[in-house]
Amino acid sequence: MDISNLTIEQIKGLAASPEGDSREFRYALSEDSRAGARAVYKKLLRAENDLALELQRLAKLFIYEEELKARGYHPVAGVDEAGRGPLAGPVVAAAVILPDRAYLAGLNDSKKLTAARREMLAGQIKEIALAWSVGSSSVEEIFIENIHQAGLKAMRRAVEGLALRPAHILVDGFKINRLDCPQTPIINGDGLSASIAAASILAKVARDHIMDSYHKLYPEYGFARHKGYGTEEHLKALFTYGPCPIHRAGYRPVQECLRR
Repeated sequence: MDISNLTIEQIKGLAASPEGDSREFRYALSEDSRAGARAVYKKLLRAENDLALELQRLAKLFIYEEELKARGYHPVAGVDEAGRGPLAGPVVAAAVILPDRAYLAGLNDSKKLTAARREMLAGQIKEIALAWSVGSSSVEEIFIENIHQAGLKAMRRAVEGLALRPAHILVDGFKINRLDCPQTPIINGDGLSASIAAASILAKVARDHIMDSYHKLYPEYGFARHKGYGTEEHLKALFTYGPCPIHRAGYRPVQECLRR
């Protein structure tokens, strides 16, 4: 392939097209003495190396799922929840069944991702998942049952909402009570299992959307910005206006306001 008569801009255009993956184009680039062409070649090599590293990382995230499949458990669902710590709003959980070795670039624990990246991945997860479901527990349930039990209830609801029955469940942290299905709890599972990571993203995005909608009802608290967590802004608003109906009455800062 002869690229000697092409401008650097034309070469960049080829590199961004399907032609950029061809061996002939890569070889021609490597032989081109122009600085601009060499820069394009190095950029392609870096991208290729980054992709290989990402594929290796994603492969490790599927170890739990593949081990279970080898033992005859298929399909496997990952389950996680979001919203244990906030002073307001529900706790939300998600359950996800992914296809084998699904490619989701950047898939990780939702806490390690930006909001924009979570939104993008949530859309991709929903598109390729064999099944997915979201469940929640209300502020009232959190108060009556405590946050741990309410979180387990939200996860149970998410699993029960799956259109496809899982043969095994991988859950972040603790086993889910009252579920007739084998389970494997994994501490920090949202960074170790692809299915749990996917569930953590769906749960976080779903909860963020809920808190955004509450912001429209109670704009003085700033829920769209902090999602109910005990930030300085939130605590100041809480002590200025007092608790609203979605504040968790059993949490200490809210109790202090109620006592006042």
